[in-house]
Amino acid sequence: MEKRVMTDSKRRKRLMAASALLGGVLVLTACSGGDADASGSGDGTSQAKVDEAAAKKTSVAQIKITPADGSSNASINNSAAVTVTKGTLTEVTMTTSDGKAVEGQLSADKTSWKPSGQLERSTTYKVAAAAKDSEGREAHENASFTTVSPANSFIGNFTPDDGSTVGVGMPVSINFNKAITDKAAVQKGITVTSSAGQEVVGHWFNANRLDFRPEDYWKEDSTVTLKLALDGVEGASGVYGVQQKTVTFHIGRNQVTYVDAQTKQMKVTQDGKTVKTIPISAGSPENKTYQGQMVISEKFKETRMNGATVGFTDDDGKGEYDIKDVPHAMRLTNSGTFVHGNYWGAKSVFGNVNTSHGCVGLSDTKGANDSSTPAAWFFDNSIVGDVVVVSNTGDKTVAPDNGLNGWNMDWAQWKAGSAV
Repeated sequence: MEKRVMTDSKRRKRLMAASALLGGVLVLTACSGGDADASGSGDGTSQAKVDEAAAKKTSVAQIKITPADGSSNASINNSAAVTVTKGTLTEVTMTTSDGKAVEGQLSADKTSWKPSGQLERSTTYKVAAAAKDSEGREAHENASFTTVSPANSFIGNFTPDDGSTVGVGMPVSINFNKAITDKAAVQKGITVTSSAGQEVVGHWFNANRLDFRPEDYWKEDSTVTLKLALDGVEGASGVYGVQQKTVTFHIGRNQVTYVDAQTKQMKVTQDGKTVKTIPISAGSPENKTYQGQMVISEKFKETRMNGATVGFTDDDGKGEYDIKDVPHAMRLTNSGTFVHGNYWGAKSVFGNVNTSHGCVGLSDTKGANDSSTPAAWFFDNSIVGDVVVVSNTGDKTVAPDNGLNGWNMDWAQWKAGSAV
């Protein structure tokens, strides 16, 4: 019995030794950096070779989508684009969050893509792009971004219109729909040039209005170009421009009209020569007409004029006058100064008595259909942007920002209002 016990004990020791040896081999195999493969041959592929093989299957084409994935306040003009290096684009899709497709243009060399038109504000877009490298291996990229909202963007409403022909006094006037605090940044994004080579300078009247003009009136028969490069320009904290536009307009003949309230005559000049003299009736002694250089900003064959809209009211609060069909009216100020036809006054007042509430009146007939009247002649021979210089009224000079009348500032004052 004792001998058998001894034998079992020895057998257990041998098994333990064998297990220890086997465990050592297993540990050694697990921790070694050898090249043994799963078959145990020792000639398998190393991690470096695995990586190398994987790299050979990966496209070298590099796709870039802008704006970056997750961007907000993205531009509606320039920000959306897809480009690729070391390859060519094979497919690009751009959709709104509700699945509406956006048309785009692929470059001739198939290395870039962009939307065909302007994007919408406050809209989330998704872009998916695919490309191939020279070996035919595919690459893919996806991104999503949101365009700037109306609350976080500003626009400038400008005059004159693209393609229009205007008079020599027409400034470029831009009214922003939000107050601009970084005036320099915005002004740097706007250029106004003349084909006549005149120096053009901007002047800020307030946080919302920026006008441009040369020192003297525009040269007749010249072309003026306005370039708005405001896309992405931060005009105020968190408020960005969205406009990218080029506008051109033509300067017509040089017509300047001189109104003398004392002689009650209007002298129309073209290129410095008098072409017509017209008797007028200016503002009465109680309601004098502004003096100074004024620019025709609007023309109406007929319009309504109600005294209540400009502060002329009776005791009952109604306008001292309310004429619903004033003929041949041309606006000179925002506050209500016009050159217009007058059919209700006696013909004898024109050239003899100043009777108006501040406008410059010319003899006319009701209906604005008689082309032989002085008012019709002046209306037909005037364009927006023509200058009307009023003198000897006894009133103050019109404010430069009351209408398009910045010419009432001298050049030094005008330049002082520039932010650049």
